[in-house]
Parts: sequence; C-alpha cells; structure tokens
Amino acid sequence: MNILNTSKKFLKAGVCAIMLITAGQAQAQQVTVDASIDSLQLLIGEQAKVKLEISMDAKQKLQLPFLRDTLVKGVEILDIAKPDTQMLNDGKRMLIKQEYTITSFDSALYYLPPFEVMVNGEPYRSKALAVKVYSIPVDTLHPEQFFGPKTVREVPITWDDVSAIVWLTLLMLALGGLAYYLFVRYKDNKPIIKKIKIEPKLPPHQQALKEIERIKGDKTLRTADPKTYYTELTDVLRTYMEERFGFNAMEMTSSEIIDKLQEINDKESIKDLMYLFQTADLVKFAKHSPLMNENDMNLVNAVDFINNTKVEPDPNAKPEPTEITVEEKRSKQGRMILLGSISIIVIAIVVILYKVLSGVYNLWFLPHACT
Repeated sequence: MNILNTSKKFLKAGVCAIMLITAGQAQAQQVTVDASIDSLQLLIGEQAKVKLEISMDAKQKLQLPFLRDTLVKGVEILDIAKPDTQMLNDGKRMLIKQEYTITSFDSALYYLPPFEVMVNGEPYRSKALAVKVYSIPVDTLHPEQFFGPKTVREVPITWDDVSAIVWLTLLMLALGGLAYYLFVRYKDNKPIIKKIKIEPKLPPHQQALKEIERIKGDKTLRTADPKTYYTELTDVLRTYMEERFGFNAMEMTSSEIIDKLQEINDKESIKDLMYLFQTADLVKFAKHSPLMNENDMNLVNAVDFINNTKVEPDPNAKPEPTEITVEEKRSKQGRMILLGSISIIVIAIVVILYKVLSGVYNLWFLPHACT
C-alpha cells in the first residue's frame, strides 16, 4: 500500500513538472499581434497611421504581410515605414513595429481586415479595424462664396527657364569644335612637334672645375670612401684631357696618360699630376688609405693643372643653340587614343543635344499656363 502511494506521488510530481515545462515553453513561444489606427475618422484626402506590433521569441522567424499600394478597395497605402525592432527580456523576446500611412478619396465606412503575419511558418492575425471617411461639407446656403474657374493665362519665359538650354548649347558647340580639330589632326596625321631645351655647353675647363667643386663639397666622400673620391676626381681630369688635348684619356692607364702629357708639356709642369695619379692607383688597386691633407693636396693639384692648361673660349664665337625642334610621327597608340577621344566627345555631344531638344520641346511646345 505504501509502495502504491509513493508511486502515485512520484507520478503526480512528474506530471506537474511536465506541465510547468510545457507552460514555460508555451509562454516563451507566445506570439501576439496587435494593430491600431491613430484616427477613426478622416476627411477625404487626409492621412492616418496604422501601426502593427508583433511580440515574439527572439529565435523565431517572422514574415510581415506583403502589401503594395492598397489596403482594401478605397483605402490607399502611401508609405510603408521600415520595421523597428526592440529587444526585450535580456534579448530573449523582441517587439517588431511596422507603420503604414493610409488615405482615401471616397467617403465611406471601411472595414480593415486583420493583418496576418507568419511566425515560424504559422499564421497569426491581429484584430480588425475600421475607419470612417467623410466628404468635405459644402455650404449650400451661401452659393455666392463659390468662385468659377479662372481663365488660363500664359506664364512668361524667364532666364531661369532657358539658362540650362543656353549653357548646354554653348558646351555642345565647344565640344563640336574640339571634335573637329581632333578629327583633322587624326586624318592628316600631322607630326608631333617637340621643342627640347639644351643648356649652353660650358668650356672644358669650366665644366671640369664645376665637377671638382661638387666633389670638394662632399666631405664624407673624402673621409669615408677614398676609392670613390679618387675615381671621380681622375674621371673629371680624363674627360678634361679628352676635350682639351684630343686623346682618348678615358681608355688609357695612368702611366699612358702621363707619357702622353709629357709629349705636350714638360715633365716639371705635370709633376704634381703624376703624384695624384700614383695616389689614385694605390687607393684603387692597393687599398691605400691616404691622409686628409693628402686628399686636399691632390684636389688642389687637379685644379692647378686645369688652370695652367686651360684655353679661354673666343668671345666672338657663335654660341651653340639652346633649343632644337624634333618632329616625330604620331604612334599607332597615339592615333588610337585620339580616335577614342573623338568618340567620347561625339557621344557627349549627342547626350547634350538630346537634353537641349527636350528642354526646347518642354518650354515652347508643351502648354505652360496657370489658373
């Protein structure tokens, strides 16, 4: 007997637990749909707001009613606002609000059927609504207050009406001129004329002294990289000798250069230059590290050699040209670019012409009058 009573108690407790769980799930899955309207009475042409609210579980999927431009026959939908979603109960529930703007142009009492929404594939409906639309009252006791239609009168054309047409026409003419010019250039394939400016050529000694001044100004070159320092210094001297004496010093060794110079000058005049080339060969080929004053002395020797052997230019000599003209045939790529530019301009002209003709038609051929 006790075992039977105990079994009944456990069974009763299990049933209660199942009912509580089911009730909790049902409450969690509960869906409510409510509809309201802000005005139950409207004049013809007035607007009203219909609000649809859906409360549901956050995990459920909602499908709002698909409406276009008519709620029911005689009631038009002017606007459908974007749905507004509000989360409730720490994100477990959500409230969706949808607002419709409606109006009517026929006086009558309209029955607005329930809104039907789909939640997880199941339909849920709101309550039905109603709205009364009244026509505008007419005062038949005072007919003298009514005015007949006004006569039609022409509206004068102002600058604002034609300004766009004028500016577009001018732009079209300018583009037409540009297209014609480019077409002529494309057809004739005229050469591209380039003017290249050339700096006046300096005398050999002036160019050499200018380069030595540059080397002298680079102090880090003398201290950190003596090999580059002597290479640049001797290259300046080799170039000067080629232009001054006419032998190919750039392709000769240091000893060959000294031998060549001894044929032109006495041995005493190039004594310091011999020392400079010997030091340069030691630095470049024997990794010799000259002292700072030795580097400065060799630079001074180079300057002295140039000054002692320079030839001043004739002041009456004709200066070399500073500008030359080069004619080049336009490349195939250039012609294609030119043809593409013409095509784009022609398309722009056609679009502008369409705009101008449309403006002229709307301005002069369509009726423009006010009452």
